[in-house]
Amino acid sequence: MTTPLQITVSRLRVPVDASDHVRGAADAAVTVVEYADFQCPHSGTVHPVLREVLRQRADLVRLVYRHFPLAEVHPYADAAAEVAEAAAVRGRFWELHDWLFEHQDQLDPVHLSLAAQQVGLPVEEVDPEVEQHGYADRVRRDIVSGIRSGVDAVPVFFVNGVRYDGPYGLPDLLAAVDGVANA
Repeated sequence: MTTPLQITVSRLRVPVDASDHVRGAADAAVTVVEYADFQCPHSGTVHPVLREVLRQRADLVRLVYRHFPLAEVHPYADAAAEVAEAAAVRGRFWELHDWLFEHQDQLDPVHLSLAAQQVGLPVEEVDPEVEQHGYADRVRRDIVSGIRSGVDAVPVFFVNGVRYDGPYGLPDLLAAVDGVANA
């Protein structure tokens, strides 16, 4: 007697809320939650693809970014996430987010400080906040939410709460978004 194959659908366990970093229309039909690491080359590769998805489906999609730094592999990932959070409390999260992905080879402390300065953050405040891990709890909250949702690598996407395990090319992500929107 054989046991029937069971397929498990991974779901987002922590719903999107007001504390999340959201880009796109709040009332969008499709929400893509991304768990990523600013130092991860795979997360960096998909960054321009996601920007293009948002551009092409601006009326349909919103993107939620959640931190999942793999510090054991990427030594500057935690600090980059904390600098992004320092930017967030100052209303500049997405500017720094984009800078970090566009300069993945420059995430050491000196360059993170320069990045903060370049997006207009008060470096004299941000540097000590990051050095003292003032945003570690916020980053850890995202990590825990990812673990609860089965995230074990990055990048990982949830499209309207269901894990997307397909390819990360533009046609594939557009098809996934369109499929969910038309369901």
